[in-house]
Amino acid sequence: MDVVMAEPGRVGQVGLADGRRLGWAEWGPADGVPVLFCPGAGTSRRLGFGADVVDTLGVRLISLDRPGLGASDPAPGRTLADWAADVAGFAAAAGVGRPAVVGFSQGAPFALACAAAGVVNAAALVSGTDELARPEVAARLEPQLRWLVASAEDDPDEAEAYFAQLDAGRLLHLVTSMSGDADRAVYEDPAFAGAFRRALAEGFAQGPAGYARDALLAMRPWPFDPGAIEVPVEFWYGGQDTSPVHSPDFGESLATRIPHARRHLLAEAGGALLWTHAERILTSLLRLTGALPPADQ
Repeated sequence: MDVVMAEPGRVGQVGLADGRRLGWAEWGPADGVPVLFCPGAGTSRRLGFGADVVDTLGVRLISLDRPGLGASDPAPGRTLADWAADVAGFAAAAGVGRPAVVGFSQGAPFALACAAAGVVNAAALVSGTDELARPEVAARLEPQLRWLVASAEDDPDEAEAYFAQLDAGRLLHLVTSMSGDADRAVYEDPAFAGAFRRALAEGFAQGPAGYARDALLAMRPWPFDPGAIEVPVEFWYGGQDTSPVHSPDFGESLATRIPHARRHLLAEAGGALLWTHAERILTSLLRLTGALPPADQ
């Protein structure tokens, strides 16, 4: 399998109201339809997707480093709601209005927080982490993961310190060891493997604190009601995804909690379908925003 990867065409930082800087990277035309990207666990802004389709689709893909990762300044004690405020500040500074957003894996709760806050106009969650602390979800998790979720609730400081023991190499091993055959074909693709390693190294360049905070927030109860989300949301999962940290039912129960939500389960795909099915995901998202006509027109 050949996975098309490319270095971003533009990179930079945006200053926020509190003086912090938020790192960003872009692919596609500068005047294209803005689509923000919330990357997965520990990876920086440089791991984009759809490099072979963004120009054709007219997508301005903008990947953002969360605080403490890559080129973004840290924000100790931050919350999911704080991230939505950061995205609103970025959107205002970049002049992109209310863009669409894509959240991959651990980036999904961050994208959903933006949807709940109304700072985006549509969302696509790809191989997204579910609300793991929700009792009916936690009950279906593997014992080790269920213990971590309980720890994040009972003693968040200790849990955050536990997550801070990981570095780029350990996280790489963790991700690849949980991958099935479909995903291993992507992670072992030379182009993807090199880009993934670079993105992890950059993500941990400031140390593990940024990743540790992300992991804690992903495992604690969400501070918003998915049922109150007013923008359209799409879920994308691969039937061959073997990762225990995504969704135990491939987003089925979560999709029922969100109005205007639609779930896609691609039986032949793995958890890395953001890189194997980028055109399909982006095309569907553009239709949600009205940038493309509905499929039946």
